[in-house]
Amino acid sequence: MRVHFIAIGGAVMHNLAISLAEQGHQVSGSDDQVVEPSKSRLKNAGLLPKTMGWFPEKITEDIDAVILGMHAESDNPELLRAQELNIKIYSFPEFIYEQSMDKMRVVIAGTYGKTTIMSMVMHVLKKLRRDFDYLVGAQLEGFDSLVKLTAHNKIILLEGDEYYASPIDHRSKFHLFHPNIALISGVEWNESRANMGQDEYIKQFETFIDTIVPKGTLIYNKDNLNLVKIVEATSDCPINRHGYKLPEYSINKGVTYLHLGENRIPLQVFGKLNLSNIAGAYTVCEWLGIKRVDFYDAIKDFRSSIRYLEFVASDNESVVYQDFLYSPYKLRTSIHAVKEQFPGQELVTIIELNAYDVINRSFLDTYRESMNESDYAVILINKDVIKEKNILISNLESEIQQVFNHKNLVFLTDVSSLEIYLDKFKSLGFNLLFMISPDHNSMDIVSFADKFLKNY
Repeated sequence: MRVHFIAIGGAVMHNLAISLAEQGHQVSGSDDQVVEPSKSRLKNAGLLPKTMGWFPEKITEDIDAVILGMHAESDNPELLRAQELNIKIYSFPEFIYEQSMDKMRVVIAGTYGKTTIMSMVMHVLKKLRRDFDYLVGAQLEGFDSLVKLTAHNKIILLEGDEYYASPIDHRSKFHLFHPNIALISGVEWNESRANMGQDEYIKQFETFIDTIVPKGTLIYNKDNLNLVKIVEATSDCPINRHGYKLPEYSINKGVTYLHLGENRIPLQVFGKLNLSNIAGAYTVCEWLGIKRVDFYDAIKDFRSSIRYLEFVASDNESVVYQDFLYSPYKLRTSIHAVKEQFPGQELVTIIELNAYDVINRSFLDTYRESMNESDYAVILINKDVIKEKNILISNLESEIQQVFNHKNLVFLTDVSSLEIYLDKFKSLGFNLLFMISPDHNSMDIVSFADKFLKNY
């Protein structure tokens, strides 16, 4: 085929473009900005646009398909030209589905945990030398691309996203995959991160279940009450349902063990969310024909590679971890996981909040007393990344103190103050957890970890 990408520089888009070119398709693309690592990867593949911008003259009648990225606008000149010529226009999930109609489609969805579960399943299949195609939302250790799409593999793993497919297709991305096997890890609406109301958000998952092929399988987390209600509301769907729950486990000398009958399986990861994700990943692999003993043997050396309770450094029995701060729920569960894993150590938790979010009091209120289980709470709102002069964050301190209501709370407004704090902190007997916004962060975690650990 001859395929043209509008907004080729996107994380998934450029990976898909390279994958198609490697299969022998003729690939072209445009974008108004391409940044690293997309830029280097497209250049190496001979696909980097020579000139940035949109050029409707690139859209000719001999193009078989146009793939439209989310970065493009609905009035994009190339898109308008493609519509004028009646060229087939795909969102990337729509195109992926068309290319995988003859494959076993496994879709992993959920508000939290979907990338982790994807990475666990991929880790196990790779270790067992089972070949497969995939589409994943983050770069994973051991895999050099976000997309693998072949003509011969019989299985494709797809990370399911509940947000818009493209600027002109407002269906949720995961509604387009029509899975044979679907997993939902949990459903939690978050006003600050969702671009839709709560009822509409819940509806996306109900519709997703409706898209599972007849006699297909839904795997779902029975510990998530919102999800259980959704599953009950879709009981008329002619599909198999297989629930999973948090498995039994124990912790000994900083190592988490899964209980498998009389056996104890040592893990490289910890925390209830990770353990729940393992249960979900096992259930997916079970439906793919993986033997129980083979799965648990393979999962023993799985390490978090997407900054979920990811190890940074350790020294003198103190450990530093980093994690993404998606929500107050994520903050609480990550703090609890570190405290549970190391009950003899006290914990310092540092979070970076975005000033543009914090000035919205309803956003701030969702974090009420969310750091209580941590022994020290450090909140950074970096004034140096604020462009608008009229946003003053120094007067937010009293609100921060009131909302978090923590006896050992420190409020900081620049990175240099954080460096000084860590330089002076005596780390002996303490662990450190960084919780970073995936959208706004200004921390050099490794450097900060060194400052914390050296002063004991």
